[in-house]
Amino acid sequence: MHLFDLWFIRVTLIDIIDLIFVTWLFYKVYKYFHETRAGQMLLGLVILLIASVLFNSIGLSASSWVVNQFQTVWVVAFVILFQPEIRRLLIYVGQTGFFRRIFQIGSSRTIEAIVEASVQLTNNKWGALIVIQRETGLRSYKEAGTELKAEVTAPLLLSIFNPGSPLHDGSVIINNDIIDAAACILPLTESTMVDPGMGTRHRAALGISEETDSIVIVISEETSKISLAENGRFINIGMDEMDLRRYLNERMFISSGD
Repeated sequence: MHLFDLWFIRVTLIDIIDLIFVTWLFYKVYKYFHETRAGQMLLGLVILLIASVLFNSIGLSASSWVVNQFQTVWVVAFVILFQPEIRRLLIYVGQTGFFRRIFQIGSSRTIEAIVEASVQLTNNKWGALIVIQRETGLRSYKEAGTELKAEVTAPLLLSIFNPGSPLHDGSVIINNDIIDAAACILPLTESTMVDPGMGTRHRAALGISEETDSIVIVISEETSKISLAENGRFINIGMDEMDLRRYLNERMFISSGD
């Protein structure tokens, strides 16, 4: 449906819808990257895109060619420099409600075992680090630990994190209804915003959640509190049994990858 003419361009209803969608898409991406270096660079890319459209519309061929060259370099530099941010954005897209409803296959039995073990670990004042794998593979961390390939049960988790167990240091990695490995060493966060009072377990929880889309449960042996990390930050520190169960039921992704 033809609406009006803008110079020599015929504007239709489809063009308006297309423009609104692209504007909304850029706004959501910019909002996600807001107040980061990636956000500032993305804004520069948008300005170059707008300039390119204007120069092409007016017919300034030389100016349009120069802007297009900068635009290509800008896109490549953005992808190279901000790989972690882009990875988190893609993970964020995969975690939207629509995709969660398609891909989530959470096992209530596994969730109950994790919750029961977490509560008992706090009662025993034992520390623990439980990584729940979702879409991002964790093969390198599993291979550095001790392979188990055992069904997730509360007694098994308790026996692993018993201070007398040779596997209690490090983390367990759960994939589907299976504990793939124990005593896994995780990367520590390099963030300068971490509370100085946080120990190695909490720093490792943030570190793995920064690099992957895992859900990470931390039980502190000093405070006997349950904390949960996701997307490079702690969602809740000192959560109770009901909060943990509710969160896992809403957010737990079961993956079949490595």
